[in-house]
Amino acid sequence: MKDQIDVDKKYFSNISNRERAIFEGGISMGALFHQFVGTPVSIETVDLLEKSIESSFKLQPCIVDVDVNIDKQKLKDSLSEFDYISLDGNMLDVKIYVEYNDVKAIIRIEYIEKLNYPLMYIEHITK
Repeated sequence: MKDQIDVDKKYFSNISNRERAIFEGGISMGALFHQFVGTPVSIETVDLLEKSIESSFKLQPCIVDVDVNIDKQKLKDSLSEFDYISLDGNMLDVKIYVEYNDVKAIIRIEYIEKLNYPLMYIEHITK
């Protein structure tokens, strides 16, 4: 734990706990999006992909939970003749739960129809 405290003091002493929580959630969400969009997925593998994403991103600093939902209807509607497609950002609904000291945040990505865009945003933050 001492190493973590030294890292915090050396690299993050110029920001608030709130800013740090947002930073950790935003970095993780950006990495998740750019790492997994394009991944081959099928009806048979979608649940496993959701769980794999959740498990791997829970390893990141300050991330206490991750909920990944891939829109199965969009997946079914888009399947190729080979029974799989590449994961698209418009199929994702993800919440990353962050805790840093006394701050809790939920960072989310979801497809917003009116924007025709998978939007990343801060859904909730304490303090």
